Amino acid sequence: MITDKQVLHIFRETGALLEGHFILSSGLHSPTYFQCAKVLQYPKYLTKLCKPIAAYFMDKRIDVVASPALGGVVVGTEVGRQMNVRTIFAERTEGEMKFRRGFEIKPHERVLIVEDVVTTGKSVREVMRLVEEAGGIVAGVGFIVDRSNGKVRLCEEQFSLLKMNVEVYEADKLPPELAAIPAVKPGSRVEPSSVQ
Repeated sequence: MITDKQVLHIFRETGALLEGHFILSSGLHSPTYFQCAKVLQYPKYLTKLCKPIAAYFMDKRIDVVASPALGGVVVGTEVGRQMNVRTIFAERTEGEMKFRRGFEIKPHERVLIVEDVVTTGKSVREVMRLVEEAGGIVAGVGFIVDRSNGKVRLCEEQFSLLKMNVEVYEADKLPPELAAIPAVKPGSRVEPSSVQ
């Protein structure tokens, strides 16, 4: 099993653990940002970071791995490959998460939802709702980084590779040292107001 220290080392080594002032896809502000895509571009790290997630859920009778786009797609595909199950993703269209491209959940299918980084769990909750509306069963949730240090509970069967308590702030409650740094929004979620 890979340790928290080893995971952090991989993120630092690949330049994927960023420091500054970031607006997360949740809308919260943070001095730290995990850019998983920078890690997952390397097959050896993709395999290594997804292996514990796949192993944890291997005996849970998973039929499908589903992920929210964009961040969870690569992780979900690799976890599904390692588990040898079908993989699909949901994507945001006009501000709403939907299964498109012919992807569907059949009634009673057991679905593992996989994401790269979770702060509030908003995207994962949206995919969970889609699964349940289709008559599927949310059999578990897995992700690489849990920025809430375990505070965000999405379902009973939940697994994260790295749990960290990363400070996050509402926009109107920024500490002075963070407010002094220009904010960047590196996430992939497009809010309805910015959809063209």
